[in-house]
Amino acid sequence: MSVLETKNLKKHFGKVKALDGVDIEVKEGEVFGFIGPNGAGKSTTLRVLLGMLKATAGEATIFGKDAWSDAVELHKRIAYVPGDVNLWPNLTGGEVIDLFVKLRGGKRSARREELIRRFQLDPAKKCRTYSKGNRQKVALVAAFSSEADLYILDEPTSGLDPLMERVFQECVMEAKEEGKSVLLSSHILSEVERLCDRVAIIRDGRIIESGSLADLRHLTRTQLLLQTKQPVPDLGEQSGVHHLEEKDGALVFQVDTEKLDDVMRYVSGFGIVKIESTPPTLEDLFMRHYEGVEG
Repeated sequence: MSVLETKNLKKHFGKVKALDGVDIEVKEGEVFGFIGPNGAGKSTTLRVLLGMLKATAGEATIFGKDAWSDAVELHKRIAYVPGDVNLWPNLTGGEVIDLFVKLRGGKRSARREELIRRFQLDPAKKCRTYSKGNRQKVALVAAFSSEADLYILDEPTSGLDPLMERVFQECVMEAKEEGKSVLLSSHILSEVERLCDRVAIIRDGRIIESGSLADLRHLTRTQLLLQTKQPVPDLGEQSGVHHLEEKDGALVFQVDTEKLDDVMRYVSGFGIVKIESTPPTLEDLFMRHYEGVEG
């Protein structure tokens, strides 16, 4: 069942097409990754979904309701964490968390205390004294303390150290286990890879790839390190082989996944002594799209 959906979503600022026909769908109990470089349209899409911006054209629905006209009602079921949190400087972190929970109709709970402990946050300090990382913690504790059905997270771990990133990842997986849905916009590809069921890549306001990680990996290349008893002639001429170079007596190259079987059959005739394979990552896919690596 779809929790969130956009169809041919467009947003123009004058002549600038910030969004040019974005189609995404987040299902119930799913963690959906939304990735792309700065200026690609990630935050604009999220602002349309949150009812902060009105779309120029297309549809944006959450729980079957219009993201713009039903925004107030929808926000009762949504928790949002931006990448740069601004808080009231004279309130303490604990007061801000309580305010956010109360605005959503909830009460202080044991969950709040548990999250404060896990994120190692001092809730008694004034927000003006907090570092960027601590401001993020306040927003994350407030979000995960709520009984939201959908979490919209825009670069939520910005400013967090690796230990706190791990706590965040645990919270996302706990929300998923409870049947909640998560839309995660992040540039930390290892985080997306670890957490997300499906991913959409946005570039210049358009979705250029979407699907499960298994779906997308067929587009990436496997890195191989190879040592053989005999020299391998014409390896660089084989279909699907890219970026061949020699390092410390071994051949290092990339192979298109769909050609891996053919390449392995070819090199096996020269007496394989050692072979190391590095599986393709989301980073590889990302780089191929954004650094113009072709062929």
